[in-house]
Amino acid sequence: MQFKHPEILYFLFLLVIPILVHLFQLRRFKKEYFTNVQFLKELSVQTRKSSTIKKWLLLFTRLLLLACLILAFAQPFFTAKESLKATNEMYIILDNSYSMQAKGKKGELLKRAVQDLLEHTPEAQNFSLITNSETFWNTDIKSIQKDLQDLKYSATPFRLDNLIAKVNARKSAFNKDIIVITDGVGLETNQAKSFKKEDNVYFIIPEAEQKNNVSIDSVYIEQTLDNFYEIGVKLSANGEDITTVPIALYNQNKLTAKTLIDFKNTTETIKFTIPKEDFHGYVSITDKGLAYDNTYYFSISKPSKTNVISIGDTDKSNFLSRIYTNDEFAYTNFPIANLDYNLLEKQDAIVLNELKDVPQALQTTLKSFVNKGGNVVIIPAQESNVNAMNSFLANFGAIQLKAIASSDKKVTKINFNHPLFSNVFEKKIDNFQYPSTKTAFGINSTTPAILSYEDQSAFLTSISNPLSSVYVFAAPINKTNSNFQNSPLIVPTFYNMAQNSQKTGVNAIIIGEDQPFVVDALLSKDEILTVKNTPESFIPMQQLLNTKVKITFGDNPIEAGNFGIFNGTNLVQNISFNYTRTESNLSLANTDIAANYKEIDDIETVFNTIQTDRTDTQIWKWFVLLTLLFLVLELLIQKFVK
Repeated sequence: MQFKHPEILYFLFLLVIPILVHLFQLRRFKKEYFTNVQFLKELSVQTRKSSTIKKWLLLFTRLLLLACLILAFAQPFFTAKESLKATNEMYIILDNSYSMQAKGKKGELLKRAVQDLLEHTPEAQNFSLITNSETFWNTDIKSIQKDLQDLKYSATPFRLDNLIAKVNARKSAFNKDIIVITDGVGLETNQAKSFKKEDNVYFIIPEAEQKNNVSIDSVYIEQTLDNFYEIGVKLSANGEDITTVPIALYNQNKLTAKTLIDFKNTTETIKFTIPKEDFHGYVSITDKGLAYDNTYYFSISKPSKTNVISIGDTDKSNFLSRIYTNDEFAYTNFPIANLDYNLLEKQDAIVLNELKDVPQALQTTLKSFVNKGGNVVIIPAQESNVNAMNSFLANFGAIQLKAIASSDKKVTKINFNHPLFSNVFEKKIDNFQYPSTKTAFGINSTTPAILSYEDQSAFLTSISNPLSSVYVFAAPINKTNSNFQNSPLIVPTFYNMAQNSQKTGVNAIIIGEDQPFVVDALLSKDEILTVKNTPESFIPMQQLLNTKVKITFGDNPIEAGNFGIFNGTNLVQNISFNYTRTESNLSLANTDIAANYKEIDDIETVFNTIQTDRTDTQIWKWFVLLTLLFLVLELLIQKFVK
C-alpha cells in the first residue's frame, strides 16, 4: 500500500491525546468509608467495573476513529500491476481488406468492427488508426467518426508486417499499445515477428459464420478461331456444399450470354464464344459469399496485324514467311546489310536468324526495343563467336552460351507449363515427332527451358520481363543442321513468340501489382494520357517511348471496373482492372497468429482491461467510511453502555 500524501501520516502522533485523556480519567480516587451497608457496597463495585469497560471501549474507538481520519487524508492506494504502462501510446491496426466483407454474427466484419470502435472507444482516448489504405495519426474517436463511417474496403491485401513497420517508424519516448483487428485471412505467423518485445499487443479476430465462397479467378483466350474467340473463365469454390452457380457475360453492360456452372471440383472452367471484335465488359456470378470477387472485368482488342521483321539470309528465312502469313502478320525479311533501322521500333517481334555477328548499333537498338515491349528471337549461327554472343545476351539478363559441340541430339521434352504453350495443347503428349540437331551450343540460364534435349539441356529458353521476352535457341535450325523446320512444333512456337499479349490477349490488370503497360500512342511533350471511366479518373505514371507510351498504374484505380485510356477526348485503348483474389478463401484464416499475444473478444473488453490493469486502487474512501463507522460506534457506546 502506498500514500498519495504520506506527509500527513506525521499527524498520527495525535493518537497520544486520547491516551492521555484516558489516563487522566483513570486516576486513583481516595477511599472514603461510610455506613457498612452490604447492598450499597456491592452496587458501588459493580458501577466502577462497568465504568472502566466503557472508558476502554471509548479509548479504542477514538484511537481508531482518529487513525482512520488521518489515513483517509493521506489517501492510501494499491499500485496497479501495469501502472508503468499507463503512459503507453495506443495504435489500432484495422484490417479493411475484402475478406472482412464476410458476415459474422452481427453483420459484415468490418462494419461491425467500426461500430464497436465508435461505441466503446473513450472520447478522451488518444490513438492512431492504421488501415490497409488510410492512416490517422494522433487523433480521437470524435475527430475520425465520419472517416470511419465512410471507410471502404481496400484492394490492398492485409499485410501485418507492413502496417507494423508504419507504427515502428513513429519515433516516440513511450512504449506502445497495439490493437490488431483482423479476420486473419492470408496472414502468415512470421508477420507478427515485427512487433517489439516492449509492445503491449492485443488481437481481436472476428470470425465469419458463412465461409462458403465462389470467386472468378481469371479470364483468358482458350482458342482463336477464324471469326470468334473462345474464352475460358476459371472459377474457384471454397467451402462445402457448393453445387450450381449462375454466371453471366456482359459486353458494354449488355448481356451476351448466361448459364449455370456445376461445381464437381474446387475449380471449374466454363467457356464462352464471342465475336472476334473489341470486347469491353465483364463476367459475373451470384453467390452467398464475398461480393468483391463475383465480377471479373476484362477487355479484348480487335485483332490487328502483328509486325514482324527477320534479319538474316533470305534463303534461311523462307520458312518464317510460311508461318507469319499475310492474314495475321505484316512480315518482312532483311539481310543485315540492307536493314532499315528506322523500321525496328515499329515492330512487335524481331527474329535474328543465324547472324554471324550482331553489330553494336543493332545491339543498342534491340536492347531499347525489348525495354519498350518488343519480343526478340535469337537463332545463333554455327559460326557465331561465343564471347561476342554472350556480351550481346548480357543486355537482356542472366543467359550465356557455351562452346558449340557436334553431336546428334533429339528434342524430347516440352515445358507445357510455359506461357508460350499455355493454349496450344489440349493434353500433355510424350510421343511427338522428335526433331533433332547435329551441332548445338550449350545454354547456361537460370530460367526453365521451353524445349529440352534428351540429355535435359535446353534447346529453347527465354528471358522475360513484364513487357516482353527474349527467346534463345541453342542451335541453328536451318535444314542442314536440323529438321526442326519439319516438326509440327515449329508453327505454334514461332507463332506465339511473335505475339504481344497486350495486343492479342485479355487485358485485365490486377490493382496494386504495378504491372507496366505499353500502348501505341504518339504524344507531344505537353500531352498526357488519362485513365478514366464514369465514376473515376486518374493520371498514371507514363514514359514516352517514341511511338509508344509505357504506363504504370501504382495503386490506382481505387475500384475495379472497365476503363479507357484517353489522350484528351480521344480513346487510345480499352483496359480493365480487377481486385486480387488472395482474400477469397475464408478457410485460410490464421487464428494462431495471436497465440503469443493477448486475444480478446471485442474492443470494449480491451479498453476495460487496460483501464483495470493500469488504474491504481484508491482505498481512502474506505477509511472515510470507517471514520464515520467509529464515530457512530462511539455515540452508541456513550448512550447504551453504563
